[in-house]
Amino acid sequence: MADSEAPAPSPDDGARLQREQRWAEAVAAYRVAARSGLTVSLAANLGYCLGEMGEFAEAEHWLQLAVKHRAGSADLRQRLGAIYSAQDKVDLAEIEYRTALALKPDSDVAKLSLASILLSVGRYAEGWPLLEARTRLHAHVVPRANAAWQEWTGEPLEGRSVFIQVEQGLGDQIQMIRFARLLKARGAGRVTAGCRGPLAPLFLTAPGVDATVALDAGTRAQLERPDLWTHYFTLPWRLGVGANDLWAGPYLSAPEDRKARWRPDARIGLAWQASPTGFNGRNKSLPPELARRLLDRGAISLQPEDTGVADMADTAAIIDGLDLVISIDTSIAHLAGAMGKPTWTLLPRLKTDWRWLRGRTDSPWYPTMRLYRQQTAGEWAPLVDRVMADLDAGFA
Repeated sequence: MADSEAPAPSPDDGARLQREQRWAEAVAAYRVAARSGLTVSLAANLGYCLGEMGEFAEAEHWLQLAVKHRAGSADLRQRLGAIYSAQDKVDLAEIEYRTALALKPDSDVAKLSLASILLSVGRYAEGWPLLEARTRLHAHVVPRANAAWQEWTGEPLEGRSVFIQVEQGLGDQIQMIRFARLLKARGAGRVTAGCRGPLAPLFLTAPGVDATVALDAGTRAQLERPDLWTHYFTLPWRLGVGANDLWAGPYLSAPEDRKARWRPDARIGLAWQASPTGFNGRNKSLPPELARRLLDRGAISLQPEDTGVADMADTAAIIDGLDLVISIDTSIAHLAGAMGKPTWTLLPRLKTDWRWLRGRTDSPWYPTMRLYRQQTAGEWAPLVDRVMADLDAGFA
């Protein structure tokens, strides 16, 4: 007896594949299911999955169709805004995010999305307050300090001690530790930086930092009660940071005792692999064969598993001896930029972070940095070709 035909994929099959982030298979399942009857949910899910694949034009079509039939859905308006944002249709994205927020004023997703679009075009005064939504939406990576402590809300400091509470990843903390000096300029008496363990020795080189406390996940540390506490990414809001307040020269350096231990035998360093558990990790990393092209060109790997470093102070000592750092969007790019080292940073097309702004090849956060932007989602080879050509033009 002949085998019976396999049943056609159902919307449930598509939803399962979507949860597993098998985007192309989910799209195929949804397309088949849609032939039997297109629903708003099917259109929305098609749009979402296509967006995750970088197929923005078609994703926009399906999400516009879903919104046309359910204009009062804050979730759909937010999703459509994300597709507009991915295509640099900033004005349209802002409209959708603001509409989503008007429909659902307590939506931290809409607030954080609106913050990202505003910050990505340098509208910092509007964006920083909205970024506070992260503390509620992502409390697992933005934990609050001791509930008995007083949070700083921008009042005069006048010699009071301030604790900066750890949040998010290593690169995020490196980017924001620059503002410790502004706390001192406001009159803070003692500034203690809570940070991930690998950053603790390094952050003692940051202007304005008096002490560091290693706070890794699942660990506890004894800390004298501060007068006030704040988060890293709350600092620019409370300090009133604008576009002209981002750079005051290099603010991190390799401790002197580390430099003698780490003397690179190359001029160029390469960081090419992101943490798979970090934000957008799967889209940020270079394929091994493309990283090999740069390593064969004379770069040395800066990946911790290759260097054998104990912490970021060791990595800073290696970077100190290099002429150039080439890095994907990871903590090493932030470290090299914070040290004032010439840095070429390779950015993905999908979910490019707001901090790199839009359409720029430079960064006001790190003036010694050059940005290389992927033009088509997932296609790194043309970008590496550009880097190789620039190396040939500027490096022996």
